Amino acid sequence: MNGVSSSRKHSLRRYLVAGVLVWLPILATVWVVNFLLHIMDRTLLLLPAGVRPEALLGFRIPGLGLLFALLVLLLTGLLVTNLIGRRLVLWGEDLLNRIPVVRTVYGGVKSFAESVLSQSNSFRKVVMVEYPRAGAWSIGFLTAEDVPEVSEKLGEPHAAV
Repeated sequence: MNGVSSSRKHSLRRYLVAGVLVWLPILATVWVVNFLLHIMDRTLLLLPAGVRPEALLGFRIPGLGLLFALLVLLLTGLLVTNLIGRRLVLWGEDLLNRIPVVRTVYGGVKSFAESVLSQSNSFRKVVMVEYPRAGAWSIGFLTAEDVPEVSEKLGEPHAAV
């Protein structure tokens, strides 16, 4: 009798875990997308009250902020790719670099964004490396398939992570 009860508990636990493994990623994705759309809809608050979609149409359209945010990003990109825009960005960055805490946060986020969003192959492949000690594995980004200088000195091919 005890074996049957233990078998049922094992089956119930297995079914529960299987259900969680299906629903958790779905719910997390829905939550993140909903959160991002909510943030994007908040960008509409940048518009004057009289020209916001709710005022013009009389009702709210969820996700309209995403279109507005994309438009703002496109216009910003257009502005900063010309000479005057680049000078404005450099002036703004110089100003931010003078503020101690802001300098650290802005510099870190900017470096990360440039690395991830650049057109190079940096950070395009995720790898597991045995680091910091034998038996402990860490996740890293492959930044170079071959490092000739290191490979020459060590006599075997090495990659940069």
